[in-house]
Amino acid sequence: MSVLIRFLPDNVTVEAEVGEPILDVAERAGISIPTGCLMGSCHACEVEIEDGPTICSCITGVPPGREKLTINLYSDPTW
Repeated sequence: MSVLIRFLPDNVTVEAEVGEPILDVAERAGISIPTGCLMGSCHACEVEIEDGPTICSCITGVPPGREKLTINLYSDPTW
């Protein structure tokens, strides 16, 4: 099952499969998300799911049950 993922503020939309790591989806779409440990410990790759939680994109897959998903990117100047 595929989900349309929209990355803000870049306004880039890409199709992704349920379970696919969000960090991989972003990379495929040409979106750069800062990373650190790639295990979710450092929180460098945090993004915000619209109407949902802040998650670590390196360890979180595309969730099931949605046709569309908007992800808000923000940058931490310390990274």
